[in-house]
Amino acid sequence: MARYFSLLLSALLLFSCQEGGEAGDLFGQWRMDGSDRQYISFSGSIVLFRSIGEGEVYGTFRHEGDSLFLQCRSVHGLPSDTALVERTFGFRPFADIRLKVSLPASDCLVLSQGTQQWKFYQY
Repeated sequence: MARYFSLLLSALLLFSCQEGGEAGDLFGQWRMDGSDRQYISFSGSIVLFRSIGEGEVYGTFRHEGDSLFLQCRSVHGLPSDTALVERTFGFRPFADIRLKVSLPASDCLVLSQGTQQWKFYQY
């Protein structure tokens, strides 16, 4: 089952990577401010969380106005997948994340949730 899901996710990613699609202004790869290890990528309706040395987690997203809705997917159901998103990035809860999004400059992305704020730069 995990193999099927992984193949399906790969196919979706391949087709969504051909153009920005639904990603709009979020399209591309973003590096977390102050870190050379944490990245978020948006393409089509797919989001990828990647932390060098810790792994990566895929999900889907929807951008509506100033809100960003993220649904993370754990292919193998590993606790480390949840930890990557919730502890390393600080986004909670794993399967139903809602963040406020702002793009103050073309190469800057600011995400916030309550009093927490994360800044990313496009590369």
